[in-house]
Amino acid sequence: MAEEQQAPKETEASLETIMGLIVNGGNAKSSAFEAITAAKSGDFDTADAKLKEADNFLTEAHNSQTSMLTAEAQGEHTHVSLLLVHSQDHIMNAITFRDLAGEVVDVYRRLAQDEAK
Repeated sequence: MAEEQQAPKETEASLETIMGLIVNGGNAKSSAFEAITAAKSGDFDTADAKLKEADNFLTEAHNSQTSMLTAEAQGEHTHVSLLLVHSQDHIMNAITFRDLAGEVVDVYRRLAQDEAK
């Protein structure tokens, strides 16, 4: 009888990294959304602070990704699981949302400046 092969599982360290990517991606997206909400009400100081906060979360995620990529380049292959793919999805969406939020905040800022004239 052929022995069933089981897919490799994430180590505790890789699970921690993956969950960190998901959390930081989610936090970045939330902060970016809060920036849009603040700008919509004319609170541009808060909007700018929330965009900076989003950037900080994305920096944390980027650092984790870089560590994973460095390990991979050094021959420490990472098991690609649905959870890992999901974490990368979170990061990509957060980056896109952060970029778009910056543009939306700028539009609200411009509208506010035009109304003040």
